[in-house]
Amino acid sequence: MSDVVREDVTRSNPATVAVAAPTAPPPPGAPHETGSRTAAGAGQGRRPRSAKRLHVLDGLRLVAALMVVGYHYMGYDDWFRSPWGASTASVFPTAHAAAVYGWLGVELFFLISGFVICLSCWGRTPRQFAVSRFIRLYPAYWFGVAATSAVLLLRPGGWDGKPNDILTNFTMLQEPIGARDVDGVYWSLWVELRFYLLFAIIAVAGLTYRRVVLFCAAWLLAAALAPSAGLDLVNLLAVPEYAPFFVGGILIHLIGRFGTGRPELWLMLGMSWLMAQDSLAQLVSDADQSVGGGLSWGIALAIVTLFYVLMLAAALGRLDFFNWRVLGVAGTLTYPLYLLHEDIGWEVIRHTHGQVNAFVLIAVLVAVMLTAAWLVHRFVERPAASRLKAWLA
Repeated sequence: MSDVVREDVTRSNPATVAVAAPTAPPPPGAPHETGSRTAAGAGQGRRPRSAKRLHVLDGLRLVAALMVVGYHYMGYDDWFRSPWGASTASVFPTAHAAAVYGWLGVELFFLISGFVICLSCWGRTPRQFAVSRFIRLYPAYWFGVAATSAVLLLRPGGWDGKPNDILTNFTMLQEPIGARDVDGVYWSLWVELRFYLLFAIIAVAGLTYRRVVLFCAAWLLAAALAPSAGLDLVNLLAVPEYAPFFVGGILIHLIGRFGTGRPELWLMLGMSWLMAQDSLAQLVSDADQSVGGGLSWGIALAIVTLFYVLMLAAALGRLDFFNWRVLGVAGTLTYPLYLLHEDIGWEVIRHTHGQVNAFVLIAVLVAVMLTAAWLVHRFVERPAASRLKAWLA
């Protein structure tokens, strides 16, 4: 999930566009090169000014991940699965009221993903785009499936799904195949994969301003029509519930990349927001069943609107005062944290909540999960990315 995916994120002024060099990307966590290249039609031949990495987006990724963690630990209130042995509303009477909106962190992930994937695909061949996606997603995911499966198999009662479901999860295609997710957070990865599949269409043709804008318009239209089309395949590919967030991220990237003086981008961004607020009605209704009720569509919309504003501010340089290099480390933790925290964390809570103060347990557990995320990044993702990149190249 997510954007659960990390990339070098740069912003340049309207006359200059930071573009990933047409070579295989650096391994996650590698130092970022701030070289930039002028976009066609935007000052070609002019000496480009240096671009900055948007470390603030790394920070926003971690915020999104911690929102989801807080939701699962203090907001999720399914009585049949509660690891606390009681409603989270009774265990965390104050924090629960905020944590119940933590699931919106996934929507922030999707906004960031649209921004980052558009940026990282520019200037790359389709093969380079596919390889970069593969090595970003799969090594940490394979480790997450293996680690979570081991915990679930060893718990009292063992894994209660089909034995072959665990192996199917290693494909990341368990949802369309019909297998059960080993960990509930994996649903968002299937949403991400569909976004990559759609974006690959213009990656094959080669990214230009015109093509990306037409792609955004076509996807928004397909997302609007898909629910009433009555065709499962169209609904599957259009991803109508989440398309506005991905498209919003793409459009925000284009505004930061090509400047604010293009009214078509603002009109389409407004359309993205309007469609996002419409999707929220059903998303809030679904989440309401998992938190014991009481969710407000208005509060959810305010949070999502804040996400749009923060992304725009980052793209336009308004958050440069928060562009700390240390946030790059935060970005490396996000994906492993997202993959590991839910079911493993619930098992820890289930076996320790009676012996430790709830807030102390949450603090220690989050610290342990962040440490585990760093270890996965350092000893799984980075070595695997380097070797897979050499092999696939």
